[in-house]
Amino acid sequence: MDNKPTNASEMTDVQNSQDHRAISIDKVGIKDIRHPVQVKDRSGNIQHTVANFNMYVDLPHDFKGTHMSRFVEILNNHDWEITVESFKTMLSEMTNRLDAECGHIEMTFYYFVNKKAPASGVQSLLDYEVSLIGERKNNSNIINVKVVVPVTSLCPCSKKISDRGAHNQRSHVTVNICTEEFIWIEELIDIVEKEASCELYGLLKRPDEKVVTERAYDNPKFVEDMVRDVAAKLNADDRVLAYTIESENFESIHNHSAYALISKDKRS
Repeated sequence: MDNKPTNASEMTDVQNSQDHRAISIDKVGIKDIRHPVQVKDRSGNIQHTVANFNMYVDLPHDFKGTHMSRFVEILNNHDWEITVESFKTMLSEMTNRLDAECGHIEMTFYYFVNKKAPASGVQSLLDYEVSLIGERKNNSNIINVKVVVPVTSLCPCSKKISDRGAHNQRSHVTVNICTEEFIWIEELIDIVEKEASCELYGLLKRPDEKVVTERAYDNPKFVEDMVRDVAAKLNADDRVLAYTIESENFESIHNHSAYALISKDKRS
């Protein structure tokens, strides 16, 4: 005969039972859960997109487990319009709901910018991978904004030594900043695109292809130039407390990538 309890009040909370191994856990939670979110863009419109979430808390040594369902409840109980402030609220709610001292949330989504081609003016959307990374510790929040910006880079050495042309490639510049103030995603995108040999577009007509080809040729950049030029802009922005900049060039004449990284904490 089955004598198992049939209602919630009679069910044993196994996760909340005591663990005797005396080993705490740094991060425990859920990974790769997708959830719809709303993101306000600089033009004032709301983008409806889907984000991939990782959500973790710490677990003291004397508890057997955490309540995994509460992570999902936090996502489902809110129609989040994602800003730095609302992300802080989500962090605080998660640690409070799970009685944790530390919490960590990563959310990654695709963000779209409507761009005009440089000659024809034809409009098209270009997608950027954006992440918000938040950590709550000692009752304070640390928020990072990370954007992967695809651009064109043209090799200065190739241009210098060649009688005709120069090789170029598509590059990914990743900017990861720590901030306590509001910064538009588009602002970070603009910084990178202005320091590249040329920015990318979703749609180009023939007159546009001429413009972007010549613009890149007139503005050659090594991978080292890319990270240094972006770093100079972030150094001058007081809203940015710390940053990491990475540039990866997917080389067109090599079977490997060129790579550079600069990391700086302006608080120290």
